[in-house]
Amino acid sequence: MLKFLKQVGDYAKESLQAAKAIGQGLGVTFDHMQRRPVTVQYPYEKLIPSERYRGRIHYEFDKCIACEVCVRVCPINLPVVDWVYNKETKKKDLKNYSIDFGACIFCGNCVEYCPTNCLSMTEEYELATYDRHELNYDNVALGRLPYKVTDDPMVTPFREFAYLPKGEYDPHVVADDRPRAGQRPEELVDQYKQAAAATEEN
Repeated sequence: MLKFLKQVGDYAKESLQAAKAIGQGLGVTFDHMQRRPVTVQYPYEKLIPSERYRGRIHYEFDKCIACEVCVRVCPINLPVVDWVYNKETKKKDLKNYSIDFGACIFCGNCVEYCPTNCLSMTEEYELATYDRHELNYDNVALGRLPYKVTDDPMVTPFREFAYLPKGEYDPHVVADDRPRAGQRPEELVDQYKQAAAATEEN
């Protein structure tokens, strides 16, 4: 009899634990049902990448001196620099430059260490293709001007979508007195400065 009662008590305890776990899961679900959707109606609406976003690399052929610093600092030795030595000028003559974005990890080392600033990161992130060989960009494709979301008249750009308050969908008509879901970057910088000043005073 005692064994049966213990089994019933254990079963009841496990049932309560299971109901509690289900209730917690449903609580999260109902909480998200009351929030605004965080999806963007792509491709008619697009988020504007941040200022330091690392997208497709833009390359300026005329500035490149074929020093191959980008190849040495690349974690996977990705850029291919094709050059020949000119005995008359005693300089390298650049013939071709290419980067395979199918293997690139977009770390930005090549851009940071380029001595002539011929490489730069753009906000272009739409690099999808049906053939992976098309991701191998030569100097002509790399020299193409970067795509900007704000320049496309068919696209609605969202600048502050991540900072919108609850219940707001349009980032351009948010009142200044409405509290936002997160802190803006400049607010975080101000907090950091205040904390640094307080530390220096102490």
